[in-house]
Amino acid sequence: MKTTNDTTTAGHGGGDVRLTGIGKTYGSFTAVHPLDLTVPQGSFFALLGASGCGKTTTLRMIAGLEEPTSGAVHLGDQDVTALPPYKRPVNTVFQSYALFPHLDIFENVAFGLRRRGIKSVKKQVEEMLELVQLGEQARKKPHQLSGGQQQRVAVARALINHPKVLLLDEPLGALDLKLRRQMQLELKRIQTEVGITFVHVTHDQEEAMTMADTVAVMNAGRVEQLGSPADLYENPRTTFVANFLGTSNFIEAEVDSASGGELVLKAGGGKLVLPGARNSAPTTTGGKVLVGVRPEKISLTHADDAGEIPEGRNRITGRITGAGFIGVSTQFVVDSPVCSDFEVYVQNIDRDARLVPGAEVVLHWNPAHTFGLDAAQSLLAGTVGSAGVETVAEEVG
Repeated sequence: MKTTNDTTTAGHGGGDVRLTGIGKTYGSFTAVHPLDLTVPQGSFFALLGASGCGKTTTLRMIAGLEEPTSGAVHLGDQDVTALPPYKRPVNTVFQSYALFPHLDIFENVAFGLRRRGIKSVKKQVEEMLELVQLGEQARKKPHQLSGGQQQRVAVARALINHPKVLLLDEPLGALDLKLRRQMQLELKRIQTEVGITFVHVTHDQEEAMTMADTVAVMNAGRVEQLGSPADLYENPRTTFVANFLGTSNFIEAEVDSASGGELVLKAGGGKLVLPGARNSAPTTTGGKVLVGVRPEKISLTHADDAGEIPEGRNRITGRITGAGFIGVSTQFVVDSPVCSDFEVYVQNIDRDARLVPGAEVVLHWNPAHTFGLDAAQSLLAGTVGSAGVETVAEEVG
């Protein structure tokens, strides 16, 4: 798989979705900058990003609902760029389920088969309803089902046509949190059982990471980074990706020396160690590096116990300025010489009662949990900070 922003490649299988130089403009506005993207056959692929990033426009170009300004769409060996939606071997499931209210569930699922003139639909429809675990609801009307059940009917109706690719546009957006999490696991189970390619558009990081094999993080019409959920989380290559997938603390540092695959950095009057393999910044002495570390990777020790911290860990002194109880953990905010609002998540298991606002503490973590980004590029992008990324732009298309 590859994008214009990613050098990773994979062999083109017979059922891959391949976008080549695909782009979309509306007058002077560029919704999707030309990109190359390959979705391997049989994978669960997510396009993740904030509203207005171009993810839905990209999905609609695959579906044939939006005409590309440039580039081509291939499904397997077939160039479908000029084909209308109904001639493409794809089906789309939208956030609005678009079920026929006057038809029962059986007939909603059978609709596509009947439209193609297939007379004997009973066996196929029953098998599909069993797949989505709605066999006993076959004769109910859509309004008699919950939102999650209606969404499963929409998936069954799309899958019964045996598309090569199922496109999902924010399919769980209308559901409440608990039901959404159940449906995430349900959709992943269905995809594993049927084995066809799912391309899923979402703005929900947790949803993408729970369900997808591969995630393409989009920002301003471009793919910022592509990879497995774990790789994107542990090895972000830009501040946008680091902040969009969870929360990151950033420290502006300077390269002091490099040896044995590690960089020693100067920050706030102290030293930090960064593995060379987790650094995407220039490594020349005096070069600027933006050091990142996730809040849950950090340990918090009261200053009185600083001598008990093992050698070899990155450490920073600070003072707790805020603490919020969030159930499984407590979220601390720490003021330090390198960052005024360092976030630290500490699990609520035998937590030190001295860790309260005003307490002097030492933040420390394994150097292997540190990543480095190009400080110059990050400052240019204007995305330095530990707060999540927000946008108010509306999704085009």
